[in-house]
Amino acid sequence: MPLYSAEQSKRHQVRPGITGWAQVNGRNAISWEQKFKFDVQYVNNLSLMFDFKILFLTIQKVVLREGVSSSTSISMEKFKGN
Repeated sequence: MPLYSAEQSKRHQVRPGITGWAQVNGRNAISWEQKFKFDVQYVNNLSLMFDFKILFLTIQKVVLREGVSSSTSISMEKFKGN
C-alpha cells in the first residue's frame, strides 16, 4: 500500500475477483499507470451491467488469447511505485 498514490489506492475499495476492467483492456500489455486508471474507473462505476460486460469481454479475450504478454516481457513488470 505505501507504493500507491491516494487515487491508486481506491482500487482496494472492492474485493479482488477473477477478472477485471484492466484485464479486459490489455492485461499485461498495458502499463501499471493504465491498469490503475482502469481499476479506479471500475470502482467509480460499479454496476451489475458493468460486471456482465467485463465477464463477456473476459470470455472473448480468453478465446482469442489477447493481451496475455506485454511487449517487453512474458509477464507484467513488477510495480515499483510512482
